[in-house]
Amino acid sequence: MKDTIWSALVDARRRAVLDLLRERDRTVGELVDRLGTTQPTVSKHLRVLREAGLVHVRVDAQRRVYGLEPGPIAELDIWLAPYRRLWNARLDALDRHLDARVAEDEETHEATGRDE
Repeated sequence: MKDTIWSALVDARRRAVLDLLRERDRTVGELVDRLGTTQPTVSKHLRVLREAGLVHVRVDAQRRVYGLEPGPIAELDIWLAPYRRLWNARLDALDRHLDARVAEDEETHEATGRDE
């Protein structure tokens, strides 16, 4: 996995571009309209995303249409999988702990006959 992918993803506006391209391929003009920014700004972000391999471009008549490149995203997902499993295991343990605490509190309230 290239470091340029991480560098590209640091910027929230580039992530917003990727979110829009996840829905469907778009022209620069469509991205400008949806993002509410200027064409040079969108083009700059698209260049960074293209250099990172996250988007591809095709020429359609006189328009350039950008789309999401799934390969690098899949690489990120594979790299993140062990961390996702780690956090899922920790969250499951926290869930069990909280369930046990609730059960203990309910037993205490029933035994004392008090609501606190």
